[in-house]
Formats: sequence, C-alpha cells, structure tokens
Amino acid sequence: MTLTNEKSSMARRFRGFLPVVIDVETAGFNAKTDALLEIAAVLLELDEQGFLHKGKTYAHHIIPFPGANLESSALKFNGIDPYHPFRLAIAEKEALENIFKPIRKEIKATKCTRAILVGHNPFFDINFISAAIKRTGIKRSPLHPFSTFDTATLGGLAFGQTVLARAAEAAGIHWDSEKAHSAIYDAEGTADLFCDIVNRWQTLAPFDFNPE
Repeated sequence: MTLTNEKSSMARRFRGFLPVVIDVETAGFNAKTDALLEIAAVLLELDEQGFLHKGKTYAHHIIPFPGANLESSALKFNGIDPYHPFRLAIAEKEALENIFKPIRKEIKATKCTRAILVGHNPFFDINFISAAIKRTGIKRSPLHPFSTFDTATLGGLAFGQTVLARAAEAAGIHWDSEKAHSAIYDAEGTADLFCDIVNRWQTLAPFDFNPE
C-alpha cells in the first residue's frame, strides 16, 4: 500500500489530529500549586506503509514558578533537585513556547487541525500543562484541551499491562528503571509503546488511507 499524499496521511490516520507524545515531571500532584519541573515532547512520523515511527524529541528543565509548592516526596521519587546549578532550567513560559513551536510547525506540515497529547495516564500531564498555560498567559495552545490518547488503556488492551514499564517489556521494548522518571526517557518510552501498538494494529487490520 502506498499513500497518495504523504503530508496529509497523518491527518487521515488520526481524524485530523497530530499525536504528540508528552511527559512531564513535577514537584507533586496538584497542577495548580505544585511546580512543573520537566517537559518532553516526541513528534511522530508516518511512513508510506502506514507505520508510525518516533521522530525528534524536544525537552526542557523548568524553573519552579514563583511561590510553587515542592513536595519532598515527589522530589525524592523523581530524583530532581529543582535548583541544581547544572539543570540549565528555563522559565515555564519559555519552555512551553519552545515545545509548542515545533508542534505547530508539524501540524501545518501534516495538514492536521490540532495536536493531541499521547501519554501514560495523560490526565496528569494535560492538567499540569493547562495550569502552566494559564499561569504564563499563553494565548494559544496547539494541544487539544482535554482529548488525549492513553497508553495505559492501550497497553491494557494490547498486552494486559497498564504500568508503563510492564507494558513496554511486554511489547519487547527494553526498559531501564534507573533512567525512568525523567521526562525525556518516559516520553520516548511511551512513544515506542504507542508506535508499537499502532503498528501491530496496522499489520492486523491495515488502515484504509484511500477510501472510495
């Protein structure tokens, strides 16, 4: 099967949405009060046979916003020192704008209407991003405000596993628990899992890119 229009194939595959895998690391569970500390976004590419592949990763360490709460248990869990001098962290607004810029460019290139966040239990990620957007006064987000693709649900369907590490291992994807809980590692691992599930389905029931 050969796609007739490579640039619009992604839009046809996901009903006008551009899937973008995003992971955040935070200083707690409350999106309104707890600091957003890391964000990573992985773009995805669709080949001529309709198979999905991991593209470029964009990521930033983020300076806690003024007055942000920092839960010690969360920092112990993810191993982040928010004020470490070698983090090279930047402000929330700059980080989000830098992440959104290539997403907007890819939306235009693929003729999609909007990006949709792909994540593992993405309700958490989209809430922290939405809170940061509100705090920083960013006027236009490329992400759908509430619709998401959840690899916990998809992993449960495909492999009977809802934990990211276990679903990845069930898919034959190497998972290093020592590197987990960084935004880049978790986003790229989630991207591998999402691509694997989509591609398994493409093998079993090929998507019709050229309906009559």
